Amino acid sequence: ITPEVVDRVYKEYMGDAESPAQVRDGLLEAIGDVYFVISAVEVARHHRDAGHPVYFYEFQHRPSSAEGVLPEFVKADHAAELAFVFGKPFLAGDV
Repeated sequence: ITPEVVDRVYKEYMGDAESPAQVRDGLLEAIGDVYFVISAVEVARHHRDAGHPVYFYEFQHRPSSAEGVLPEFVKADHAAELAFVFGKPFLAGDV
């Protein structure tokens, strides 16, 4: 990795971070992109190149069940959308 690439990545994710929380948020964005987004885009491109329709989304809704369980800066964890996709918010009682 060249120093130019490191500089661009730093500017993209850390930018003008002035607080530890902003540094944390930038680092979490960078890690999320490396481990999830880049590989997901690569797989989506393979499907597209094979002639299949591809849909891409980013889920950021913080579920009310996260209150008191997850730190405030956590919006949605990996796979948090599954409860919404399969309708858990509409179920009555504990599931």
